[in-house]
Order: sequence, then structure tokens, then C-alpha cells
Amino acid sequence: MNYYPYGKLVSGILLGSSLMFLLGLIDDVYGLGAKFKLLIQVSIATMVYLLGVQIDSIPFFGGIDLGWFSYPITLLWIVGISNALNFIDGVDGLAGSVVTVNAITLAILAITLSPPNPISALIGFILAGSMLAFLTFNFNPAKIFMGDSGALFSGFLLATISITGVMKVATLAILLPFVVLAVPIMDITYSSLRRIAKGQSPFVADAEHIHHKLLHAGFSQKKTVVILTSVAILAGGLACLFASHNAIKYDFFLTLALVGIMLLLNLVRVLTKK
Repeated sequence: MNYYPYGKLVSGILLGSSLMFLLGLIDDVYGLGAKFKLLIQVSIATMVYLLGVQIDSIPFFGGIDLGWFSYPITLLWIVGISNALNFIDGVDGLAGSVVTVNAITLAILAITLSPPNPISALIGFILAGSMLAFLTFNFNPAKIFMGDSGALFSGFLLATISITGVMKVATLAILLPFVVLAVPIMDITYSSLRRIAKGQSPFVADAEHIHHKLLHAGFSQKKTVVILTSVAILAGGLACLFASHNAIKYDFFLTLALVGIMLLLNLVRVLTKK
């Protein structure tokens, strides 16, 4: 018996996100080894895959059914995006801002593509709303932090709703999440390749991510957040432009309004700070 609309898909997202949050929480409190965390993440992603959250095909050459390759590709996407959000959580307000823009964009795509998926869109808008509330206390200087629990939870939700809300609705739509999630994808790809080239483990943290490069170039934390958030907005706008002419209008209005709200809240807090 299915207890949620869309059955096992939503059950997998809710259960998987809860387990991913719990994993991050335990890591925040006790500190877990990178290989052990990866093993648990793969286990969670496997469970979600068995519940139907799957990347089934790719659009090239008229559409190719992935078959058994669907499993490793889906795992790579879910685990990769989950950790990508954790990687960019190195500057106050950055991860939350990128998650908010990405969640809104994916939600808009989920309800504008045909057939629409309102459940995935609802999850995206809820995630964006919760991040907006979080960001009022997370901008520099931050009073609270996302931690591994928040980053893994948010990344997992972005990865799964991009599959259920975008990749499953149309053949070419499988490419859209790669555009929407350009900032975290670029960062985790760059970081992993750089560490491997140096003979280091891609799971060992360092201070050479894209946001660190901007900080070393002389940009402040706030300017770094604005730059990378602007890239996320541009990527979201391009994805909506590729998907639908109607969606781009809503995407630009919502994301630009979002950035304005975030900057205004930050400015008010700075001005009223004693």
C-alpha cells in the first residue's frame, strides 16, 4: 500500500533524506571516517534506487536505455551531489544560497515540464523556504552553521528531486539538472580531479575549493557568496530557457527577488548590529 502520492518515489526521498541527515548529524557530533561515510551514503542511495528513484536512460543517439548501468549512474549522481553541497559549505551563506536557488529552479522545472510533477516541486519549494529562514542567521558573520547534516540532507534532496521531477518527465530533460547544479558540480569535479592528480584521496578535505580561490584572490566572504550565487542564478535561468520559454520568466523573477531578499536581510542585520 502506498502512503504518499507517487508511491515509493516519495517514500524513498523522505526516508533517504532522513537517513542522510542522521548520518551527517552523527558525523558532526562524533566525526566519522570518509570511507565509512561513503559506504553509508552508497547504502542509502541503493535503498532509494530500489524504491524507484532511478536514472533510466540518456538522450543521445535517439535515447539509450541504461539497463544495469542505471544503478551505478544513479548512485554516482545521488552520492556525488550530496557531497558536492558539503564541499561548497566553506563560506558563511554560500551553501544555503546555492541550495535555495537550485531548489527553486528545480521546483519550477518540475511544474512546467510535461507531465508536471507537483510533489517534487513542493519538496523543492519547502527546501528553498527552509533555507531562506536558515540564511537569516547564516550570513557572515554566521550565528549558526549547516554542518554535514544540513549539507548532506540538502544535497540529497536536490539530487533526488532532480531525478523524479526533471529527468523522468522528458528525454532531453535529463541534461537540465547538470545545468541547474552547475556550481556544486563544477566544484566537486575540480576538487576531486585536483586531489587525484596530486596523488591524494578525493575524500580528504582541503582549502583549495573554488570559494577558497576567490577568497585568496582578495574577495570578501560576502562578495564570494554573491559571485557564486549569481552563477547559480544564471545557470538556473539557462536551464529554464532550454526547457520552456514560460519557465524562464518565473525563474528570473523568483531568483532575483530571492537574492535581493537575502542581501537586504544581511544588510539590515549588519546595520542594526551593535
